[in-house]
Amino acid sequence: MMEFPDTLHYSNEHEWVAVDNSRARVGITDFAQDALGDVVYVSVPEVGAMVAANTACAEVESTKSVSEVFSPVSGTVAEVNGALADAPELLNQAPYGDGWIFVVEMSSPDEVDALMDATAYRAFVDAS
Repeated sequence: MMEFPDTLHYSNEHEWVAVDNSRARVGITDFAQDALGDVVYVSVPEVGAMVAANTACAEVESTKSVSEVFSPVSGTVAEVNGALADAPELLNQAPYGDGWIFVVEMSSPDEVDALMDATAYRAFVDAS
């Protein structure tokens, strides 16, 4: 059963965002990890890198393909999930938990308003 936590925001590119004041924690959704299959490598952005909303800043490599990860919001990368270097499978095992990818210090927190809520994202996934 696919998970769509109500506390998160979602992008058209299948990333999720958890907002904590001006910070946004970003990962890929349960739907995305399921579509990718077994994740074998994750390339994270560099801490301090500037990211723009809807632009690629990381990559996820699976046994099936390589997919870009897009930042749903603009700002500066404040933190990356170092655990993914040794355990990329965290994206499959806990996409909304230990499988997060990076944290952005948002320059425009209102960009979150353009993202989907869980209900809208579930409808988006069902329609694709």
